[in-house]
Formats: sequence, C-alpha cells, structure tokens
Amino acid sequence: MNEIIIKVDNLSKNFGQVQAVKNISFEVKQSEIFAFLGPNGAGKTTTIRMLITLLLPSSGDATINGYSLIHHPAEVRKVIGYVPQMISVDGSLTVRENLMLMAHLYDVSYRECNERIKETLAFLDLEEYAGSLVRTLSGGMIRKLEVGQAMLHHPHLLFLDEPTTGLDPIAKRHIWEHLMELRDSFGTTIFFSTHNMDEAEDACDKVAIMDAGEIAAIGAISELKEKTNKKDATLEDAFIFFTGNELQANGNFREIKRTRLIHHRLG
Repeated sequence: MNEIIIKVDNLSKNFGQVQAVKNISFEVKQSEIFAFLGPNGAGKTTTIRMLITLLLPSSGDATINGYSLIHHPAEVRKVIGYVPQMISVDGSLTVRENLMLMAHLYDVSYRECNERIKETLAFLDLEEYAGSLVRTLSGGMIRKLEVGQAMLHHPHLLFLDEPTTGLDPIAKRHIWEHLMELRDSFGTTIFFSTHNMDEAEDACDKVAIMDAGEIAAIGAISELKEKTNKKDATLEDAFIFFTGNELQANGNFREIKRTRLIHHRLG
C-alpha cells in the first residue's frame, strides 16, 4: 500500500470574518492523482496555497512528506512543485532561460542544471523550442513549460491549480499525457484543482468535492457515484447529491475576468 504523502488535520483559513476553508481533513497517498472538484470560491485555491506554504493556516496543520506546514515550511518547499493558474513564465525570455532561472531558484547545482534542463525539454517535447521566446509559443507549450519548471528539482508532489484553463482540447490532452507519464515513470503525486467534471473523471484516482470551504465528500469517483443510489450516475449527479447544488463554473466578475485573461494569454 502506498505511503501517505499529504495528511491534513482540521485545516482552516480565515480572511477577516470570512472563513474560506473550514476545518478540512483528508489524506493523499504517494503516486495518486488527486483533485479538488468545486466551483470558484469553494476554497480549492486557498487550500492549495496553504499546502504549498504561501498562506499560513488560521488553525490546524498538514504534513507534506512528513514535514509540517507550520513548523518545517522550508522542507515542504523542497519536495513540492507548483503550477499556478495564472501565467508563471517570462515571455521575454527563451524556454531554456526560463528553465535555467527556475533551476537557480530551486538551488539545482550548476553541475546538474544543464542535464536536468536537457531531460526536461526531452520529456516535454520542447527540445526544438529551447531557444524560442516564450511569448511566441502556443498555450499548450507554455503550460508544458510551466510543468517543466515545477519538476526541475524532482519533487515528490506536484500541485496544479486549474492546469488546463484556457487550453483547447488537444492541448489539454497533451498536458495530461505528460502528467500521467510523470506519475507512471517517476512516481510523482499529482494534486490539482478543477471545476471540470470530465477532467476530474478522466484523470483522478480520488476526488474531494469542495463546497463553501468544506469537503462535502471524498473518495474514488466510482464510490461517490455509488453512494447516490442512482443507476448510471454521473460525477455531476454525485456532486449534486453531496452538495445539493449544480456545479456552476462561471464564477463572479473577478473570476470571469481572470479566466478571459488566461484565455487571451494562452491563445
């Protein structure tokens, strides 16, 4: 049985009087593909930002590969990679220069740096674009580059926040082919957030349905469907069963504006 790589205990985050994440607890096993499924505002991104040590929890704690978010944040950062929803590469630099910059930020030694960049370019089929400015690339290639940046230091765990937002179906498929290969070849645990039912169903070993800052249900998709007691239940049926609401992915004005910006920048 795979070891537990993420253990979350009563994790909460308050912003003033607003409780964005409400005492959630869950576990993720090594090499699993795990997703937070829920609408904008459900607490998915806030939780991920706590797990990658960008936000300090208001209460509770979690361990990543045995390291506490609160007591050992530097050790947590060494074993994780992160791909945010918004663009995280520099369009004025080449593909290789972006990878080189990230390697330095991750303290990859000079001796290993060139070899790891070479391996990453080959793994992601970006070798012929190594000298190209990032602003000339397609959205799918940009997202692959961001995955490459996050895996340069060989993390045990890769976090991705809405990894395929703004991408066309072909680019989405290519991204997930590489993520699956990353898990299958290196045992990397993949943790991502999404409001896309198909993406969750196609990729996940386990999913947590989030609603209003809480985990409404967690488990394998087949298990969640079975609990609805509905013949031929869909993941959407399960979401409605556990939350009482349909999954509305449109979001508020800020979320719509952000999504449109991502679509524009990814092309």
